[in-house]
Amino acid sequence: MNITPRPLFPGAHVAIIAPSGPIRGDEAQREEVIHQVDAKLRSWGIEPYFYPTTKMSRGYLAGTDADRARDVMEAFKDPSIDGIFCIRGGYGVQRMLDLLDFEEIAKHPKWFAGYSDITALHIPLNQKCHLVTFHTPMPFEFVKDDFDAYTEKWVKAAMFGELTGGLLDELPSIRPTHSLWEEGSVAEGILVGGNLSLVSSSIGTDYAIDTKNKILFLEDVHEDVYRLDGMLNHMRLAGLFDDCAGIVMGYYTDCGAPEELKKLEEVCRELFPKDKPVLMDYSCGHERPTISLPLGANVRLDTAARTLSVL
Repeated sequence: MNITPRPLFPGAHVAIIAPSGPIRGDEAQREEVIHQVDAKLRSWGIEPYFYPTTKMSRGYLAGTDADRARDVMEAFKDPSIDGIFCIRGGYGVQRMLDLLDFEEIAKHPKWFAGYSDITALHIPLNQKCHLVTFHTPMPFEFVKDDFDAYTEKWVKAAMFGELTGGLLDELPSIRPTHSLWEEGSVAEGILVGGNLSLVSSSIGTDYAIDTKNKILFLEDVHEDVYRLDGMLNHMRLAGLFDDCAGIVMGYYTDCGAPEELKKLEEVCRELFPKDKPVLMDYSCGHERPTISLPLGANVRLDTAARTLSVL
């Protein structure tokens, strides 16, 4: 059983780190985003502390690997910090994984959130540190025009310990959520996964995802269907679909026109085991509105009712 960290609360001190890519733009533009994020989080009752990497830019990375790893470690070890938000994704987490001390992190369990490239951190935090973490949009998105009230509601639910029970109630889906197979079925297990490309590229490393008896969640963005096919097939050949208890497929954003996404469903029918429950087009990922998810938590997947519930 994984540790569910203490939720955030009014007045909580939250570290804002950049373990992947930088805030886009020049120094003045980065400062403006930080100013807006600071105001947004304070309006929710949170006291944000912006770590050095949030103000760094080194090409497509927010500082060196050592810079970004240092911020992760210091945020977990600092006793005055109650939780950690990754300000954005992009690319870079996998480069610094071997610079992190997961035994030390496990001694300081804290609320942690992010998604996309942050999947590469969720996996070892769930598996090596036995910590429940949160798949949520990230602070730089909180100040965008498309950050809607429904998405905000679920981010706050993750932050303040209210991400419980059914996670599909009245959820407006861009595409109707449905079972991949004609008959629905039920499975229970620890929820794992995140961004498909990061999950797939973890295979064969010390940070590979373990899907044994787990509910596997997958989403992605900006990938052609043949690329998604290749990544899913890689997972199939590695036995990850045979091992898992069930699969939830989220948003596949900018991965082709509707007819292309129909091809993705055909790929799933060919690659996924037919004796496992599979929920398609679950409203979570890189589109809005999106729900937030507790990775590492015990959940029940019911494809007949089209629900994912935290137990």
